Amino acid sequence: MTESRTDTIASRGAGSVATGHAAEIVARGRAVIRQERLALEQVEHRLDARFADAVSLIAGSRGRVIVAGVGKSGLIGRKIAATLTSTGTPAAFLHPVDSVHGDLGLVGTDDVAILISKSGESTEVMALLEHLQRFGVRTIGITGAARSLLGRHCDVVLDAAVDEEACPHDLAPTTSTTAALVIGDALAVALLLEKGFRREDFARLHPGGPLGKRLLTRVTDVMVIEDLPILPASATMLEAVVQMAERRGTVMIVDDSRRLVGVVTVGDMVRLIERTPDWQGVAVLDVMTTNPRTVRADELGSAAVFRLQSKGIMAMPVLDADGRVDGIVHLHDLLRAGSA
Repeated sequence: MTESRTDTIASRGAGSVATGHAAEIVARGRAVIRQERLALEQVEHRLDARFADAVSLIAGSRGRVIVAGVGKSGLIGRKIAATLTSTGTPAAFLHPVDSVHGDLGLVGTDDVAILISKSGESTEVMALLEHLQRFGVRTIGITGAARSLLGRHCDVVLDAAVDEEACPHDLAPTTSTTAALVIGDALAVALLLEKGFRREDFARLHPGGPLGKRLLTRVTDVMVIEDLPILPASATMLEAVVQMAERRGTVMIVDDSRRLVGVVTVGDMVRLIERTPDWQGVAVLDVMTTNPRTVRADELGSAAVFRLQSKGIMAMPVLDADGRVDGIVHLHDLLRAGSA
């Protein structure tokens, strides 16, 4: 039996580190996660009305959110800006150093700025704050020092203080950046809810992802509308077999107004042949399913997939509001379009 890649990696890892030392390494990792988790609990408990003020400030703005920070705070700022943008709040990252070399041109008077600094004393961030205030831009500070320069001069300050970094020397930004990131995520989600941002809105901003495909694909995007497998109610099963062979196994039976009266499938045909030797002349009316599952053209592809899979069928007629046949949609076409 071929060893799985996961098993191979696990066995190699177990062999390369002594058992006792491996346990020590795992304990260190858990300690970091535990320390950051406890720090986040403190951040959560300190969250107060100023958070609501920040959300209201951004939600009421007619401009964008400008996110800024230097070093590790800058990296966190880029992620916060990306999260805001993807959840319906347009945002852009502005590096404080680049801002004084021409990038201030992206700032508008209707914008709101989020400035991130653990100490709240960053020279670059404070210089940017001065320029933003000159433009009349409202500011939100995310800092671990509420009484710092940044904390005192921003319109709203959010407390991201932590007792110590996970770094054993209390130097490398670890716990503090996690706290800032979580506050940014909290802002994005609160704004998402405040604005009534829906799954469909998310999908429109992520058309290339799996969720986007599931939520944006409609039945009309994949249904067959030409050379449809349609027969009149007067047809025989021999005619139906020809249609099944040429047009993927499901035949729709319609009246003179093209209203659906039933469907005949390969399964119906097989059952008929098993019990009726002279099946060719049997009327489709005697074999068809008279109340088949159907779908509308404007329905989500994912809804059609669920209906098809839950009932174990491969295709459904697509009907208009009057019950007339618009087309037919096949399970495989929906799956290829990413509607699963």
